[in-house]
Amino acid sequence: MAELKVGVVDVFIIDPRPDGWKVLVMRRAAGTRCTGAWEVLHGRVEGDERPEEAAEREIREETALETTRLYNVTCHSFYLHRLGVVQVAVVFAAFADSRVAPTLGPEHDRAEWLGVDDAMRRLVWPRSRAALRDVQALLATGDAGPVDDVLRVR
Repeated sequence: MAELKVGVVDVFIIDPRPDGWKVLVMRRAAGTRCTGAWEVLHGRVEGDERPEEAAEREIREETALETTRLYNVTCHSFYLHRLGVVQVAVVFAAFADSRVAPTLGPEHDRAEWLGVDDAMRRLVWPRSRAALRDVQALLATGDAGPVDDVLRVR
């Protein structure tokens, strides 16, 4: 029997600029899983962390960017066949200034701030493209409108 586990977070770091959104995408470094794949920030929930705590820690560790807001957006699942676990990723969106270059951790060798359409083409995982559409739909006005009180973490 497979186990269901909330064990990872995906974080879309966005800058919802009036002249067009920018989305941070990062390329996986050599020697890591999925070498060369472009993705959003992805990381494990450690110990007794809540998913939002993991998201904020991963932002610090993998980009060192200052973020102004954090929203929970959705969840998606995927199967880890080697472990027999259905993993659930909690998906967040964090707001940051795209004029600031991230300081990358060892898991990534390159990062780019891209417009939404370019980010959609670059992201390797279809579930990331779907989640980015959710981020765009929910935060189109720069906040979550009437559901801001439910989705805004900080």
